[in-house]
Amino acid sequence: MVKGLKKMVLASLACAALVTGVNMQPAYAAYQLSSEVKTATPALLQASQIGVKVDAPAALQNLENKDAILIASFGTTFKETREKTIDATVNAIQAAHPDTKVVVAFTSHIIIDRIKENEGLTYPTPEEALSQLKAEGYTRVAVTSLNIIPGMEYDYSAAVFNLHKGEFKKLVCGLPLMYWMGQEGQREDIMESMKALSTEFPAIGKKEAILLMAHGTPHPSNAYYSVMQNRLGELGMKNVYIYSVEGWPHLDTVIPQLKAKGIKKVTLIPMMMVAGDHANNDMAGAEPDSHKSVLEKEGFKVDTYIHGMGENAEVRKLFVERADEALAALQAETPVKSGHHMKKDQQ
Repeated sequence: MVKGLKKMVLASLACAALVTGVNMQPAYAAYQLSSEVKTATPALLQASQIGVKVDAPAALQNLENKDAILIASFGTTFKETREKTIDATVNAIQAAHPDTKVVVAFTSHIIIDRIKENEGLTYPTPEEALSQLKAEGYTRVAVTSLNIIPGMEYDYSAAVFNLHKGEFKKLVCGLPLMYWMGQEGQREDIMESMKALSTEFPAIGKKEAILLMAHGTPHPSNAYYSVMQNRLGELGMKNVYIYSVEGWPHLDTVIPQLKAKGIKKVTLIPMMMVAGDHANNDMAGAEPDSHKSVLEKEGFKVDTYIHGMGENAEVRKLFVERADEALAALQAETPVKSGHHMKKDQQ
């Protein structure tokens, strides 16, 4: 599968559009501007970069290759789940690329501060990690993400990519767990992810249901949850429902559906990378406003499964594939020219 993935990346990069000027931005060929576009501006070219992002400044192409993988994660202050989820996934990525330097950065500045205070460990931000890699002489860096969907935290990684363009011979920003949904011939990340996650679902009867607790976001990517619900239905999982802590759908969106189906028992499962504060307290806590307590008050029998998605071996495999894809883009030959870089059919 990885060989096929590399071929796809190489082919995509080979036909990537070249940006006018010194700071070139070959785009992953999920989308290409029409040949009728004669004067594509840097802003238009940046907007058309859908999928894996690649920056390869012409002025730096004579540097020797020294590669690194930067893994960006939101992080967690819960040490035990961090070891089982984030650390386990990082170790799997490192094992897949034993000869490549792998570093980890957290995007939550609050979590970084709390871990430093409570554990004496210092995790860098993605910006700090890139600056350190540059200081150590690394010339090509693939940024890969442990985010579930392309929401605000993933946008942070993309913003870091944009801010550090031009500093490395090649800089790549890979994709989160779920990005493509089968559109325009792309792969089906959401179906694939739902299948992987379902390997830990308990067997349920006709009057039982599984509730997957997502984080939720004000970001438009909250719409991914509706697509996930659709894919669960396509997989025949009619009694599996998604709800979110801070987005839509809410728990009170799902409860009427459960009652309409005559559901008597539910199992709560966090659909998050780690089983941290949201899983232990918001979902399974003893407080009156926890999801478990609310459901019990509504008359349901409730079981909880407090394990992050990163503990799931099948989910970890998908994160390794996202890292493989980013590294393949990093190591693919990039067409670079000096002077004017318009495609022949745009001249």
